[in-house]
Amino acid sequence: MFGPVLCRLPGGIKTRILRPVARIFTSSSRMAKSKFEYVRNFETDDTCLKNCYIVVRLDGRNFHKFAEQHNFLKPNDDRALGLMTCSARSVMEDLDDIIISYGQSDEFSFVFKRTSNWFKRRASKLMTHVASQFSSSYVFYWKDYFGDQPLLYPPGFDGRVVLYPSNRNLRDYLSWRQADCHVNNLYNTVFWTLVQKGGLTTTQAEDRLKGTLASDKNEIMFSEFDINYNKEPLVHRKGTTLIWEKLEETVTKSVKLPNEAGEEVLVTRTRRRVSAHHCDVIGNQFWEEHPNILEDDNC
Repeated sequence: MFGPVLCRLPGGIKTRILRPVARIFTSSSRMAKSKFEYVRNFETDDTCLKNCYIVVRLDGRNFHKFAEQHNFLKPNDDRALGLMTCSARSVMEDLDDIIISYGQSDEFSFVFKRTSNWFKRRASKLMTHVASQFSSSYVFYWKDYFGDQPLLYPPGFDGRVVLYPSNRNLRDYLSWRQADCHVNNLYNTVFWTLVQKGGLTTTQAEDRLKGTLASDKNEIMFSEFDINYNKEPLVHRKGTTLIWEKLEETVTKSVKLPNEAGEEVLVTRTRRRVSAHHCDVIGNQFWEEHPNILEDDNC
């Protein structure tokens, strides 16, 4: 910085010149160098191990109460499932290192590719960013799915970070979550069928299903209510898998050549978008149809 200084020139002429003066303000980086900086040593290193898939799983906090107070339909509310998927898509579009996501009920798992370096692979940064982006999207898009029904209070989601070193480990994880979807949805479907169509109380329905196997539950629905569980919507039975896919689109573009009139031509371009699938991820077919999701185990 410069400050004015009064000087006298020959002939009695007075003038002012500028000379350097001390800086009043310092940069934030210099200000950080203080005696208090030692407190940074208390931070723990939570960098995720390299060459591992990073999975961030979110679960709704106390969502049974949330669903009750917002009158979610039972056993499945397609509005709520659609909102969950919309929020997950928002996360993937914000963090394009997420190669696949899987969700069911009030949970969603996000898989970061092995070579991802988002937030320097810090687990706390990844988890909190995913949770905040998902939660804010859930609130932001609420009206798109629930219309004029008010959001009574903000939803909460907790998260965890787990590392999987191999493709088999990751596939087994996603298979576990889809198996959980099947078990829970089968139980909830027959439970609420007994209540809503069979006239049982929730306590009676719970007693009726104690000790029953999957075959027993299917038999109850088919023989007593003429419901074939295998014909229930796939989104309920299989959950939702989000992946990146390439989309070719044709657009009209104006091209103007030198000394010639403008001309409109059709241009085909390829872009990526997040697409939803309601299919089996336990078997091999899905992975054979989408071989670019998983990275080479020899990386």
